[in-house]
Amino acid sequence: MRSTFRCLGLALLVGALVPAVSAAQIKPFTLDEMVRTADQAVDGQIVAAKVFRVDAPDAGPELFYTTITIQGRKLGDGQPITVDVTFRGGFVSETEGVFNSEAPAVDDVKLGRRVVAFYRWVDDMGGGVSKNALVAAHGGLYRVVEGPRGAAVLGRGESYAIATNRRIEHLESAVRTIAATKAATKIVPEKK
Repeated sequence: MRSTFRCLGLALLVGALVPAVSAAQIKPFTLDEMVRTADQAVDGQIVAAKVFRVDAPDAGPELFYTTITIQGRKLGDGQPITVDVTFRGGFVSETEGVFNSEAPAVDDVKLGRRVVAFYRWVDDMGGGVSKNALVAAHGGLYRVVEGPRGAAVLGRGESYAIATNRRIEHLESAVRTIAATKAATKIVPEKK
């Protein structure tokens, strides 16, 4: 009889936890949501990369971050820009660092790689690190390749802001339209 109650209790506990676990998911982004969430989008070449370590009493020891420097132009207005964009994970040496499942693939952030990156300022990424962070982690970075018709951004599939391959000028046009709408709907506080 006791084992029947234990089994019943365990079944109820598992049943109570399953809906909570199955409800957890990664948020999909449309291009509109990505542009509205980001401070800016840049199309450019990765010209530098640096991994750094932070030890913070409140966030734990050995937090690793990678900062890539992208030199190119803003997709929102075409103006030249050089910007540092940071994400969690990276290695300062072959043995010191950490993998992060949400970080871009190493091949995506190689020096010289052309990318489109969506980023926003974050006051504390963890350990007191304040930087421009990729929006949606690896979901905010896309490779750009040259093709017979010019540059194209490689899509990443369903639920990503750029789901299918797009010519860079088509993406730029879409980003500019969304950015203009975003700026027009921004609430400006009244001056007294």
